[in-house]
Formats: sequence, C-alpha cells, structure tokens
Amino acid sequence: MIEFPKPDVEQFFQTYSIRTFGISADESRLVFSSSLNGKFNLWAMDLAGDTAYPYPLTYNDQISSFIKLDPEGRHILTAFDRDGNENYQFHALRWNGGEPIPLFEGASGDDKHYFVHLSEDGRRLYYVTSKDNPSFLNSRVFHLDTKEDQLLLEGKDTSTEMCAVSPDEKTIAYTKMYANTYYVSYVQREGEEPLCLTPSPEQVHISGDALFIDNDQVIFATDYESEFSYVARYDIPQQKFEPLCRIDRESIQLLRYHKDSQTLYIVTEKGVEDRLYAYSLDSGELTPIPLPSDIVEQLNVTKSGHLYLLARGAVKPLNIYRYADGKWSMITKNVLTGLTDEDLVAPDVVTYNSFDGMEIEALLFRAQSHVANGYTVFWPHGGPQASERKQFRSMFQYILAKGYNIFCPNFRGSTGYGSSFVKLVEQDWGEGPRKDCLAGMDWLFEQGISSREKLFVMGGSYGGYMTLLLAGRNPEYFKAAIDIVGVSNLFTFYNSVPEHWKPIMERWIGDPERDKERFIKDSPITYLDDMVNPMLIIQGANDPRVVKEESDQIVEALRAKGQDVEYLVFDDEGHGITKKANEKIAYARMDEFLKRNH
Repeated sequence: MIEFPKPDVEQFFQTYSIRTFGISADESRLVFSSSLNGKFNLWAMDLAGDTAYPYPLTYNDQISSFIKLDPEGRHILTAFDRDGNENYQFHALRWNGGEPIPLFEGASGDDKHYFVHLSEDGRRLYYVTSKDNPSFLNSRVFHLDTKEDQLLLEGKDTSTEMCAVSPDEKTIAYTKMYANTYYVSYVQREGEEPLCLTPSPEQVHISGDALFIDNDQVIFATDYESEFSYVARYDIPQQKFEPLCRIDRESIQLLRYHKDSQTLYIVTEKGVEDRLYAYSLDSGELTPIPLPSDIVEQLNVTKSGHLYLLARGAVKPLNIYRYADGKWSMITKNVLTGLTDEDLVAPDVVTYNSFDGMEIEALLFRAQSHVANGYTVFWPHGGPQASERKQFRSMFQYILAKGYNIFCPNFRGSTGYGSSFVKLVEQDWGEGPRKDCLAGMDWLFEQGISSREKLFVMGGSYGGYMTLLLAGRNPEYFKAAIDIVGVSNLFTFYNSVPEHWKPIMERWIGDPERDKERFIKDSPITYLDDMVNPMLIIQGANDPRVVKEESDQIVEALRAKGQDVEYLVFDDEGHGITKKANEKIAYARMDEFLKRNH
C-alpha cells in the first residue's frame, strides 16, 4: 500500500472565499464573487443540466458588494471597490462577462454606492450614496433606460439609508442610524409625512431589515421593549405596530419573504450559531429548518420558493447551498484540498465568570494531541459589537495545525446575548471588555490549558485594539502580541473613520473633549513604556475603517523607544487580508513570529 505523509500545514488555507451571490430569475444561473483564482472576481455556474462548473466573468481582481442579475438576462449589475478601499462603485457587466463598465458617468472614486432594490422589470435601480452628502447619505433611484437619476430622500442629522421599496414603488422604507444599538426605521409615501415603524423613536432600540409584503404592510425586526429582537408588522393605512413572532432568547438577523406561499424565512442568532425558521403569515406556524452549516452569510428566496444560502461552519468553508423539496444540496464545492474532517478542529463552547460575576461564553479550539505544542493564542474578536462564532477561518485551522490552542471570548459588547449585553461596550472600549479578557486568561491558567509563559494575544480591528491595549496595560499576562488593523489612539480614530460613521461615534466611543481622560486611559498609545513584549503589526494601506496612520503612529513611537516591533503593510489590501498571495505571506510571518517567541 502507498503511505502518504501528513498533510502540509499550507493546505489548511488552500480554500477560497465567497463574498456574495445572485441567482437568475429562472434559476438556471448562479453568479458569485469569489477568490477562486487567488483574487476576487465574479464567477458563474450554469445550474441547468447534470453538471455545473464555475467559469470566470471578470478579471479585474476586485471584491463585489452585491450581484443582481437582470430578470430578462440582458446584463448583470454589481459594484466593485478598489483594493479594499470600500468605495463601492456601480458597474454593469455583459451577461457572459467581460470588462465591467461604470454605471454612472464621471463618478468620483471617493463616492460610495449601496444597492437597495431593483424593480421587477429590471429598469429602476434604487440605491444609497455618499455623493453630495458623505456624512448623512442620500437615497436615489436610477432609471437604466433614460439614465435619469432622482433624489428620493436626503439624509439629515444622522446617517439615513433607504432599505426597502414597496411593490408599486410609491413607498420607501428607510432607517436612521444613531448607533449600532439604536437605529429606527420609517416608511414614507409620495407626498405624505414619514411614519415611524415603532411606537417611540426617542426610545433607544433597533428596527431594521424591513420588507414590504404588499403596498400597505411592512415586516421588520426590532428589539423595541425587548432584550432580543423579534419580528413585527406595521400596517401603513392604520398606522398600527404589532409584534408578530418571538423566538425565545434568539435575535432576528435576517428576514426574507416568499409571496406565493405567504412564508417568512427568519434567520436568528443564538450565541455562537445561527438558526433558520419558516413562519406562515396565514397560520402563524413557526417551523425550524435545519441548516447545512452553522453561520448564515446570505439568504435568497426565489419565486419558485427555493432557498439559496451562503453559509459556513467552524470546520466548513463558505459554500452556497440550495434548499428544495425539504433538503439541502451543495452547489459550490469549496473544500480543503487533501484534508478530511479528522484533520480539522471544531471548538468547544465554554463559559467562565468575569471580574464582576458576569458569565462570558467563549470558543475553545484545542490543537490535536499529535501536534500540540502547549501554547495558546488568545483571540479577542473585532467589532466590538460582533462576536466570535462557529465560522470557518483558514487562519485558525492553520494555527491549530501548527500546534496552538485558540481561545475566543465573547466579552461584554458581543452580539447574540441580548440588547443590554451588547450595549455594555458603548463608551467603555477599554475597561469592562479588557477585564473580561483578563478573566478569560485567568480561566485558561486555572484550567491548566495555558500559562503566562505560553500565551499569545492576536486580534484584528477592535480585536487588534484590544491586543494593543492588553500589551500596554497587562503585558505580564502573555509572551507576545500580533495586532491586525487595530486602533492605537482613540483621538485619531474618532476623526479618521468614514464620514457616514461620524454621526454614531459619540454614542459608540464617546466625545474626545468631554471624555478626554477616558480617551487617554483607553488608548493603547498611552502605554508605550509598558509595551515590553515582542509585537507584530499587520496593516492594509487602503483601510478606510482603521486607517494606516493608526498603525504607523504606534510603530514609530515604539521604535523610537527601542521596542521590539515588526511591521507588515500590504499596499493592495484594506480592512483585512483578502488576496491569497497576501494571506500566505501574513500566515508565514505570524508562524515565524510565534515560533521565535516560544
């Protein structure tokens, strides 16, 4: 018999990513944005017949934010950014691919366009744009036939985004954003005053993901007077709000509607996993639908009633699935080449008590015994109002294959644990969540999983911020740190975020003048003298969220003090690493850094 060696660890990131997808009206064609050839492009699969094989539609190597196939098969509408700058610009593409053409003549490269709705006949594109109003955004409709571009709603006072259009296109729904935990939705008919979907817009709550089930009724998700969001309905003629469907201790993440069967499809978040349900608007019956993977990234419902799902799990890379006749089938086949399920590591879900007795849920990935090296990587997630969930990360499986455990706490401020919990990080970025992280480290030590001499900290975005803050305030807890696109200075971060983020910054972080002392206390750059552990910092040059200057300033300040800091910058990346070649460079650098600091 032929004996093969154990798979090389590089195989653990030989997968591709899928960002978004679209389905043709007759379901004969799937188009998706993927890094199938190492960089993001649009790919298509013809679903009719016995075989489906992906073929490229673009070669521009850019990420797409949405894909909408013309109902009559004339073209494809999409939007591309430029090397991670997130300034998505609308483009049209021939049905069989080729060179994308800009949809708007003379569009500025600094403008951002967000897709909302395409009319049933494919002739009117509803969208939100930063053009002429970068702070508060405008909502518009573009007529593809005549090129007429109409202003429908001008954002004022805070970021305002159209989110749905009625079937007769005479009413729009829009959301006014005050914070990640405070956004309120309205409907407005032509020539009439706007109506708030919830009884009291002044009360802090969320209401969003609105959809019209007919011209008079809107379905949406809200946590109005509730810890967990639920499905509600608003009757426009009667101006009546009513709760429709609640699921115990689960928050609504996504709503989709199938008109012919009067079925509402509901995706909920429950801790580290998602759930899917079918809710009958006629009978009120709620039916769970088992998911083929743990985390839902996108759900489309076709006129036929079939579901198309983009999902991933802790040991399952992103794939697109179809649900028909009561069962799921996998359309794409994104797998780790040469690896089996036994080669991958699924996490344990654990809990521990924090400094004030609050229970914190976490994911613990244990390296397999034949490769375990006794070291652990502590991973504070990004967001911060997000969470670490059972989602495939090739970086995790690569690190696990190198022998490291990984511990991921969902500290206060994480989503999936109720409205009160997620608000706890607001205007407290550096105290409560940091102490939750320290309590998690203490738990690892108490359980004998790790020790101060065998612990590393690594995180991205807010997780990078927390990594830097821990490196400055609590360096005695671990050996070395890796910061990926992390905030180093709350004062500069406050002023450098995208313009339409600025209206929410006060509630999210605070006011730099009023809260000056707290900004100083919670900024990692305050603690340069105590950043004595080795550090690797990774940054994308085009990052619009945490700009390169955030990393530049702390690297320069540390080097001026003679501190040990390595700096890796990718000129063609933004907020994270998306290109396969760059991934390989970054992972190898991480691996070398960790080994060198054992």
